[in-house]
Amino acid sequence: MIVLTAIFFVSIGFVAMEFVAWFTHKYVMHGFLWTWHESHHRHTKGFFERNDLFFLFFAGIATVLIMLGAANLDYRFWLGIGVSLYGFSYFIFHDVVIHRRLKIFNKSKNRYLQAMVKAHRAHHSSKQREHSVSFGLFIIPKKYFQK
Repeated sequence: MIVLTAIFFVSIGFVAMEFVAWFTHKYVMHGFLWTWHESHHRHTKGFFERNDLFFLFFAGIATVLIMLGAANLDYRFWLGIGVSLYGFSYFIFHDVVIHRRLKIFNKSKNRYLQAMVKAHRAHHSSKQREHSVSFGLFIIPKKYFQK
């Protein structure tokens, strides 16, 4: 039973983060913290950008949940694991696959990954905080799957 509970709460943590990330991206990053996020929409020199500070916020949420639930391995622990898995997945797909911050994957022929890249390019087509589209990462609107 504990395995099913763990899988359930890890899944909830992961899926919920896509919606939290979408909301945060649209209303915080393209809102009052645009000064941090703007570095991601403009070419910057160096490996890191100010936008990377958002990682600390999301990693903090995962860390607190894991610590609060670690003693009993309760739902908070498993939610924290789900948030952490989302963060790791986000790093791999956003920073490595899409932005190629690590040059370890070549251009994919996978239809889902191609749609993900198209949606993200559409998001970056605007260098301003207004007029951006596609704020999520894993839930991709249908139009980006069309050739």
